[in-house]
Amino acid sequence: MICITGSLSFDNIMNLPGKFADFILPDKIHTLNVSFMVKTLRKERGGCGANVAYNLSFFRDDVCLLTAIGQDGKKYKKWLEKKGIDLSYSRIFKNELTATGFAIVDKLDNQLWGYYRGALKKATLLSLKKIKEKIDFLYIGPNDPKVVPKFAFEAKKLKIPYAFDPAFQIPQIPKDKLLNSINGAEILFGNDYEIALMCKKLKISHTKLKKLVKVLVTTLGEKGSVVETKNKKIKIKAAKPNEVLDPVGAGDAYRAGFLAGYLEGKDLKTCGQMGSVCAVYSVEKYGTTSHKFSKKEFVKRYKKNYNIDLTL
Repeated sequence: MICITGSLSFDNIMNLPGKFADFILPDKIHTLNVSFMVKTLRKERGGCGANVAYNLSFFRDDVCLLTAIGQDGKKYKKWLEKKGIDLSYSRIFKNELTATGFAIVDKLDNQLWGYYRGALKKATLLSLKKIKEKIDFLYIGPNDPKVVPKFAFEAKKLKIPYAFDPAFQIPQIPKDKLLNSINGAEILFGNDYEIALMCKKLKISHTKLKKLVKVLVTTLGEKGSVVETKNKKIKIKAAKPNEVLDPVGAGDAYRAGFLAGYLEGKDLKTCGQMGSVCAVYSVEKYGTTSHKFSKKEFVKRYKKNYNIDLTL
């Protein structure tokens, strides 16, 4: 079983046709007062954990999502289960609303989020120890800031290999718990901003950070990604989408594609390229879980972008 932890939420997404840089004066951030006239507003199924599980389910049939859901999330839960994702260990909390995010996204995929935790504040009641099946690999995604390091602690105790992806929870996780969670992770995911933020909070260099994990993956949006080990640095060229309708969720799709390759034993360059191809399916549709593809289609798209035959 591949266990995915992280948020399940409803996302209210507003798309800004321009760039945040056109509205914000860097030397005036201390008195920031801006308003954005957005082009679209949508309510979508989302959540980092749910997004990763959804994308990974196109590659595997042993995906389990462990998350906290509010009373208004029952239909969302059933929808994911119909996609073949196991949510039997997730819990619905009757007196809570499902976590809800509010985002403004510019055309360069820069994002400003406001997030209501809702049922996620009950996620501390969830535990890997309650899962009866053997967990072959664990993904720890952004969640309630108290439960993110808890899952890392449990994974170490249970000797479960895991990928760590704290994302926007970095500022809220205590320094010692963040370091302990990163140290020993098999894979550490983050975009370039998040990786820099981790280094700043831990007061360590990028070189020191990558020595704490087996694989460090830094996503760079339309510029691709970088996959690093202690002794190697691999630059991954971004796959080309047919069109960009909605960049929200591309990072989660990338992680699922990367993990799909990694769990099959692919080399790291192939894993990065699989992540990049998976991401383009997401950006071509509005919403983070509205796209779909078959393995056959994925292999064809991979070949088109990298001129390499991929076997899944």
